[in-house]
Amino acid sequence: MAHPTQLGFQDAASPVMEELLHFHDHALMIVFLISAFVLYIIIAMASTKLTNKLILDSQEIEIVWTILPAVILILIALPSLRILYLMDEINDPHLTIKAMGHQWYWSYEYTDYEDLAFDAYMVPTQDLTPGQFRLLETDHRMVIPMKSPIRILVSAEDVLHSWAVPSMGVKMDAVPGRLNQTALLCSRPGVYYGQCSEICGANHSFMPIVIETVPLLEFLTWSANPVVTM
Repeated sequence: MAHPTQLGFQDAASPVMEELLHFHDHALMIVFLISAFVLYIIIAMASTKLTNKLILDSQEIEIVWTILPAVILILIALPSLRILYLMDEINDPHLTIKAMGHQWYWSYEYTDYEDLAFDAYMVPTQDLTPGQFRLLETDHRMVIPMKSPIRILVSAEDVLHSWAVPSMGVKMDAVPGRLNQTALLCSRPGVYYGQCSEICGANHSFMPIVIETVPLLEFLTWSANPVVTM
């Protein structure tokens, strides 16, 4: 859960998000080193009156400043491609859930069960109980088992939406007439919040996503007799 004045990302709740955080730190360190080097060159050129004639026309320097950026781009591209393939990989999911975007709420259908589907509306401010978050709570939570690969099928009924949960490292566009899929695996129990990340109309800000991750036995108990979880 994000908090006021937070500068970094939310704590990772899935292996994919952990990889994304590591890649972010890796790329940010490269950016810092390049920025510091460029700043040093600018200060040195602006503050010194001496000129090295060997630098004015040097084939060796031109080779270095051509090869070095290429190496840096490779160091960024390789881990990026690795994470990209990890995010697209879905290996033997234990559960499939279809998330359908509407104006302005989400509906969920557990396709492995005969009759387990519900709509998730935002809880109005006047109905919130102490400890609940304004504009983020829903009357039904999407409950999933922890440490189990889950396949999420995302689509929309009316306009473009986007199903996004930052702490899970998941963001998938919901397009009418198209069925997109993504995967998530939560590494610990908890409650995780997200929101629609595609401007979808007047109440775009009022269709939150709440995922509750529980141990497998608790999930089986819940799925046998699903109730509103708040």
